Amino acid sequence: MKIYNEHVTIQSKKAREVFDLTPQIKAAMEKSGFKDGVILVASLHSNAAVILNDPEPGLLEDLEAWLAQVAPARDDFQHKGRFESASAIHFQSMLLNPQAMVPFTEGRLDLGPWQAVLYIDLDGMRPKRILVKVMGE
Repeated sequence: MKIYNEHVTIQSKKAREVFDLTPQIKAAMEKSGFKDGVILVASLHSNAAVILNDPEPGLLEDLEAWLAQVAPARDDFQHKGRFESASAIHFQSMLLNPQAMVPFTEGRLDLGPWQAVLYIDLDGMRPKRILVKVMGE
């Protein structure tokens, strides 16, 4: 197995923003020259997530509401976020997962018809780095 590494940097314009990274992931796979393998897409920040799902706007609004319900901001958390995200943002990242694996076969991403590689910046407004590690042959 061989490995190809690439970094993607995004800059959100809002405190919370979703980016469809599918084109960048496909481009990295193509640059690698590999035909079969897996791609690790990993946020290099503890206040973001990477998921494989449908980028439909209604679903993304529902996701926002669900995160606020399951891991809301609270005044009694010890990590207040003076310099970085508060605890609620970190918990939301843990719930969604900071990384995802994307398989590919014969030079094509193995994604379902409604799936995309989504990067969710949970505490934006500054540059964020994402590792794209293509492993294959």
